[in-house]
Amino acid sequence: MRSEGNKDTKHWLSELPFTRTNYFLFIAGLFVIILGYVLMGTGELNSTQSLTVSPIVLLIGYLVIFPVAIMYKKKD
Repeated sequence: MRSEGNKDTKHWLSELPFTRTNYFLFIAGLFVIILGYVLMGTGELNSTQSLTVSPIVLLIGYLVIFPVAIMYKKKD
């Protein structure tokens, strides 16, 4: 009985849902988001950098790169 349970556990652990590419995309998204906040914090109060560029960079990080990192699956 125990050997069957261990077999299922090994099978579950051997097929993790995320690959190296997923983690790379996640880290890239994290850097893009950090860059967006740095751009927002370093720009002047009413500058183009703070009001336009940094929100666009943050949207790309949150709405494009993170979902791609989660949903990406290598084709066989």
